Amino acid sequence: MFLMRFDMRAPGGGAEEKRDLYRAAIEMAAWGEKHGCSSVVVCEHHASPDGYLPSPLVLASAMAARTTTLPIQVAAILIPFYDPIRLAEDMAVLDIVSEGRVSYVCGLGYRPEEYAMFGVPMKGRGRHMDKCMDALRKSWAGEPFEFEGRPVHVTPTPLTAGGPPLLMGGNSRAAARRAARFGMGLLAQGGDQSMEQVYREECEKLGVEPGMCIVPPDGIITCGVIAEDPDRAWQEFGPHMLHDATVYAKWNQGYLSAPISRATSIDELRAQGGPYAILTPDQAVDYIKKNGFLLMQPLVGGTPPELAWKSLELLAGEVLPAVT
Repeated sequence: MFLMRFDMRAPGGGAEEKRDLYRAAIEMAAWGEKHGCSSVVVCEHHASPDGYLPSPLVLASAMAARTTTLPIQVAAILIPFYDPIRLAEDMAVLDIVSEGRVSYVCGLGYRPEEYAMFGVPMKGRGRHMDKCMDALRKSWAGEPFEFEGRPVHVTPTPLTAGGPPLLMGGNSRAAARRAARFGMGLLAQGGDQSMEQVYREECEKLGVEPGMCIVPPDGIITCGVIAEDPDRAWQEFGPHMLHDATVYAKWNQGYLSAPISRATSIDELRAQGGPYAILTPDQAVDYIKKNGFLLMQPLVGGTPPELAWKSLELLAGEVLPAVT
């Protein structure tokens, strides 16, 4: 019925504000489990002045420790910025402690600042991604192998046979073909509906059984808030939503993606009707009945936790009883 996403942006926030946001995110994960949340999603980016989450496995581990059944997804984990052997170890241990509840969307990354920060050349990054994905798969087989001239034996092996669930993320035909090549499902960022056809054709060509393929349509809500008084809520949440939208738009100049808004004002963001939306409880009920789920982003753009909780309380008190 609903999912929650956390990227932990906190523009202008000090250490105590960031502490409160992280504490709230972990509490909200526990709350979500009690209220039937389908999944909690944590994200990854680096070198962002607003403190965007750089260590999603750490936050995912904290959420896993506070829950017992809640699915957690890291979307996306930016594979080229890790040593794949060390990453395979960390993911294996998290798979064990979470009892197989953490899945991943594997991303290539697109910001030059991040590649520069980790000393990874952007040129040839697709080949580098392929090499890392191959190393992850071999690592979880439990047998010794060699990687770049290094002897490798990753132990312990994951609880999940073959390793934790992986999807390929991206919004290019190369990403769709890479997903097929590694026997993975595909989570596109939307906009280009031909991605699914490319993915399925490549799977057929390689004799691979297609996995889950999600290409979000234009207009889908990716940052939902619920409020009794939308006018007031746009005054309260609007600045945080606009920060989120404008930074993503700056990062994604010329990049096709359904969740991206090019709005430059709160009024413009509101008029678009998605991906950023503030819904009354009745509107939220109608949206869930039509689309099957609502993606919430409670702490969007550093929204104060006390404000975010009001939206979640409306979800629990007035929306979920009407759709379950």
